[in-house]
Amino acid sequence: MQRMLRLKRELQMLSCEPPPGISCWQNEDKIDQLEAQIVGGSNTPYEGGVFKLEIVIPERYPFEPPKMRFLTPIYHPNIDTAGRICLDALKLPPKGAWKPSLNLSTLLTSIQLLMAEPNPDDPLMADISSEFKYNKQVYIKKAKTWTEKHAIQKNQGSSTIAKEVDEEATNGKALLKKRVATSSELEKAKKCCI
Repeated sequence: MQRMLRLKRELQMLSCEPPPGISCWQNEDKIDQLEAQIVGGSNTPYEGGVFKLEIVIPERYPFEPPKMRFLTPIYHPNIDTAGRICLDALKLPPKGAWKPSLNLSTLLTSIQLLMAEPNPDDPLMADISSEFKYNKQVYIKKAKTWTEKHAIQKNQGSSTIAKEVDEEATNGKALLKKRVATSSELEKAKKCCI
């Protein structure tokens, strides 16, 4: 009961006052399965990317941290290829820093900060960590490439767009004429009111 009330309150807080670049919502009707999106921060290799995460709330929440993982592939020393995240706040003490006073908003903000400032001294991916430490330009280039490939929304193919435009032009000429007439009528009305 307490768990459900707290989750509802946290989700309401996330929908009313979300941290910048973060959104979180319920997955269908299951309150213990959530999804989130984190927008890659500016001046990072993840800029412009939208990264999707899966959040599973355990039965013992808030006395146990939620399970979070990236669904969108990301090139990062603290996030492995399965999307698991190496972050102290996601682990119970003594190895971790989870406390019941932490909440989903705090965790998602911490993950967003981890994206901007990787911790190469506590990596999940040793090769990426080494690259980050000793060859940062290569790391940045690869991270940007992964972001472009996996996290940036691509436009539809030009042939699909052209086909849709042709169909709309054929089916909507009368509607377009009506819109033009309406907009000119609006201009006349504005001039009268001024």
